[in-house]
Amino acid sequence: MSDGTPKCKDTNTAILERLEKIVDSLQENSIKMGQLLAVHNEKLDKQDRIDAVLFEKIESVHREVNRQASEIKAGCERDIRKVDDRLRTMEKKMWTIFGGLAVISFIVSVPGQKIMGNVLTQPPAEIIIQGIE
Repeated sequence: MSDGTPKCKDTNTAILERLEKIVDSLQENSIKMGQLLAVHNEKLDKQDRIDAVLFEKIESVHREVNRQASEIKAGCERDIRKVDDRLRTMEKKMWTIFGGLAVISFIVSVPGQKIMGNVLTQPPAEIIIQGIE
């Protein structure tokens, strides 16, 4: 057994050395993985900040578009009301002119002349007096 003991020690030593190398390698990998995770987390944080800025810009543009749309809508409604008021005024003038022309054409017409002639001319005073007695 004395021959096997040194061989066992050499095997144990070799195994221990290999285990130490594996542990060292795992420690190095763990450190590298930690560094990679730190870099990755930093990139994620940076992307989150960029996303927050982009979303704020989008919200700002959205608010501005809504504000301008409201202004445009108010302007259009105001212009429509102005046009409507002008059309109503023109329509009133048109009907007034039409009515005036109808009255004038009736007065100038033959039946209008007969009616207006009777209204505008006074009957002789004798007829009025005879009618009263």
